[in-house]
Amino acid sequence: MEERDGDAGDAELQRRVAIGEREAFESLYRRYGPPAYGLALRVTGHALLAQEVVHDAFMALWSAPEAFDPARGTFRSFFLSLVHHRSVDTIRREERLRRRTARVNPEPLEDEDVADIVTRDHWLASRRDDVLRALRRLPPEQREVVELAYFQGMTQARIAEVRGLPLGTVKTRTLAAMRKLRAMLEGEGG
Repeated sequence: MEERDGDAGDAELQRRVAIGEREAFESLYRRYGPPAYGLALRVTGHALLAQEVVHDAFMALWSAPEAFDPARGTFRSFFLSLVHHRSVDTIRREERLRRRTARVNPEPLEDEDVADIVTRDHWLASRRDDVLRALRRLPPEQREVVELAYFQGMTQARIAEVRGLPLGTVKTRTLAAMRKLRAMLEGEGG
């Protein structure tokens, strides 16, 4: 029932955005900014590109709020789909730019060593696996706050609100999780 109330509230906020209410837009931004950023960051892999995507998505919402059709689904689905599509478009645009740059400058930069790039990429992939393994070893309540913060872009205050926990509990769990992760990763050759 709570999810339906949220959907109805989102639809009402979007309706108010359609008539130019800035406060409604700000409410949607507060609600969907963090998950939109988390999604964009996962797709693009770059913080600045993710910020650009989220900014563009919210500007599109402000410019053309009528694009949302409640008959086709929830506002959350609509907006996060918009962010996803813009993220993919951004990645494609960046790839086209890289290819164009490579055509203009086919020679590798003199100080660029392909072996260094391969080694770095291998190290990053290995480190990512180490982090995921360590994350799975955390107690569920600590893993949850880390996942909500880092993969969904939620603030500690938002996590406390969503999970119905005191903010101090969320902060304590986060700190404990980060300490355990650091210890586990340093133990694996960090």
